Amino acid sequence: MAFSIALPWSSGEEKMHRLMNVPEHDNPTSSMLTPQASFMLQKAPLLAIGTVDDQGQPWTTLWGGEPGFSQPLGASIIGTRTLVDRKYDPVIQILVGGRSDGEVVKGEGCGKMVSGLAIDLMTRKRVKLYGRMIAAALSQISEDENDKDKVPKGSDGPTHGQVQLVVKIEQSLGNCPKYLNKKDIRPAIISSKLLSQSPKLSPEALALVGKADMFFISSYNSEYDMDTNHRGGPPGFVRVFSNDEAGSELVYPEYSGNRLYQTLGNLQTNPVAGLVFPDFETGDVLYATGTVKILIGLEASAILPRSTLALKIRLVEARYVQKGLPFRGIAGELSPYNPNIRLLAEEGSLGVALNQALPTTARLVQKTQITPSICRFRFSMTNPLPYKAGQWVGMDLSRELDIGYSHMRDDDPRSLNDDFIRTFTISSPPTSLSHNEFEITIRKVGTVTSFLFQQSERSEIEVPLRGIGGDFVIQQDNNSQATAPYITSGVGITPLLGQLPNLYLERLALFWTVRADDLELVVDTLKNYPELESSTTVFVTSCVSDHIAKHVLESLKRLGIKYKIGRMLKDDLNVEAKVWYLCAGKGLQETVLKWLNNCNVIYEDFGF
Repeated sequence: MAFSIALPWSSGEEKMHRLMNVPEHDNPTSSMLTPQASFMLQKAPLLAIGTVDDQGQPWTTLWGGEPGFSQPLGASIIGTRTLVDRKYDPVIQILVGGRSDGEVVKGEGCGKMVSGLAIDLMTRKRVKLYGRMIAAALSQISEDENDKDKVPKGSDGPTHGQVQLVVKIEQSLGNCPKYLNKKDIRPAIISSKLLSQSPKLSPEALALVGKADMFFISSYNSEYDMDTNHRGGPPGFVRVFSNDEAGSELVYPEYSGNRLYQTLGNLQTNPVAGLVFPDFETGDVLYATGTVKILIGLEASAILPRSTLALKIRLVEARYVQKGLPFRGIAGELSPYNPNIRLLAEEGSLGVALNQALPTTARLVQKTQITPSICRFRFSMTNPLPYKAGQWVGMDLSRELDIGYSHMRDDDPRSLNDDFIRTFTISSPPTSLSHNEFEITIRKVGTVTSFLFQQSERSEIEVPLRGIGGDFVIQQDNNSQATAPYITSGVGITPLLGQLPNLYLERLALFWTVRADDLELVVDTLKNYPELESSTTVFVTSCVSDHIAKHVLESLKRLGIKYKIGRMLKDDLNVEAKVWYLCAGKGLQETVLKWLNNCNVIYEDFGF
């Protein structure tokens, strides 16, 4: 009977633990192939494999298509037999040295380092493996007449071979399911064609990185082991920092994990990594290897705002292979743990303006309930700061809501990577309140707003401010009678509210979509700005059978407000204008931009 030996942390892992203030704990990695790892290996339809070339650069590939191509052989030895791209797969080239005649290549000395990640994207289960190659062989597969009809024109023809790989496992570790985006994996024909080979990414490679919601990374240290793991997030979470002849630079955030820091520990002592980006839809694949810089704290947030830990990877070699994967994946549910995309500072992210705290806090002095889900909050600043109509304020609720590290949080998964900083449009005109006050009108939609809704004037809550900014301003020419149309939905009215005292309302056309439950927001707005009545058309969505909703509609009718039951349509935008203003949710925003594709549409994007 084999027994697992307690493994020490590497020096790089220990350094990461110190830098990230990780409490002392034992290494959970097993020194053998555990029964759990053995079971997962047999059930997983995908296996990411990493190894190191003669120049010391790691590479990663992705094999599979259906379960069962890897099996335990006993005594922590595993065997893998599967179809691979024999021409362009860098790991195949490293392991068998270009042979494809079936000759067995034996591991020299203690054998090449081989790391693996067996992964099932439908069940969100994975297990990490590390060992030494005992032997490998690659055989060409005779061309099948049926395969000829499946080969795309312009490809290099069937380029698959069958690899047999035997590895002695020295380490295994199960991983948590966070950031795994579901994919239903099916086998497919390999008909690879090398489209580009350069450290500067081709347009096809850039497009793949730009839409990828996962990739695989391999790293190793000179002490004793190698690591292959998965990185996932929302599509586009990997950003291209630069792309020139010296080599493309990629940046991505390291999300909250299990705090073992095995990959980053390797990179502390040996800053090189191998990456593979699979295109599950087309079968295209990007293989890359490069040098890595770990960004921590302010160094991370300066490049990738609102991140405290990130990696920047300078590619030294990359190859983009068309139809090089032996599988396809049907996209399923994205991980509920995925945060929003974090844009680079140079991409104009709002996060840049929120990196530094302002020398003031905002104290809640008044709360007004408008609808069950919409409230107006008035705050008083301890150190008054000026603001302009149409600007937003960044508020930091972290000291109220951040409960510290936890490995998993299924009750509120996205909170693990939440900095609890939010931007809210200031809905009060700058001159309407005391010089140290401002108002926000918000809907209860998440953790931060739900917390605010629980507060009252008696709570005396004070919130640090992180920024005031934005320039979403409606322009009206004094010498022109042109109409300024403003399209909005729900609380998207707030940027307009702060500007109304400075506008010619007779030259404003307001198209406002609201749910029946939010009609009181319309009443509240018109009560404060009755001169807006003649400029407004309201579109009421959802059920209006409720007695209160009917009563409000009758009130609007008596006031002469134009309204329509149902969604806004293109024909409803019945004004001629060169410039349009838009503040709406993503769905309506995309629709309106299509309707007005020939017009100048000014809108504020709060994505960061």
